[in-house]
Amino acid sequence: RVMRISFTGELSFEINVPASQGPAVWNACMTAGEKYDITPFGTEAMHVLRAEKGFIIAGQDTDGTVTPGDLGMDWIVSKKKPDFIGKRSLGRADTARGDRKQLVGLLTDEPGEVLTEGAQIVAEVRPKPPMKMVGFVTSAYYSPNLGRSIAFALIEAGRERMGERLHACMPDEAVPVTVTGTVFFDPEGERVRG
Repeated sequence: RVMRISFTGELSFEINVPASQGPAVWNACMTAGEKYDITPFGTEAMHVLRAEKGFIIAGQDTDGTVTPGDLGMDWIVSKKKPDFIGKRSLGRADTARGDRKQLVGLLTDEPGEVLTEGAQIVAEVRPKPPMKMVGFVTSAYYSPNLGRSIAFALIEAGRERMGERLHACMPDEAVPVTVTGTVFFDPEGERVRG
């Protein structure tokens, strides 16, 4: 089975074969790809590529409280179906609150500084706790394609904060960050349609 799907944001394919045929198919692909400088890559590279394109990992960039609307993915919920599992939950007052945590991108001032996943985000840094937490980092990587670090975070009213300066609480300091969109590389999607 060959599927044209991409978790990397590039034109790519997945090939599914019985495990017993895996080495033969791998060798055939590597041989055929030599003239194109084929390069295998692992899951860590795949995670960086997916983050560059704004692709989420359910369970890492989401939890049981996150809705498609919080992700900016309202388009995946049909407005035409009379009923579906979860429809009632999407209509609750709590789900429609404007201050819900929404997925956004974060950029550090220092391009080489990679945030810690799980780091709490604050709007105001104070000399002593408590500080009001407005969200947390869900994914963070260094992107060789962009020459800088990138991150996702779930932030209260995140989409209303585009361009706003916040701080990520790291072990030794509060790192200044700027709230951005979640697509960092090839926002028009030209490469995946290449």
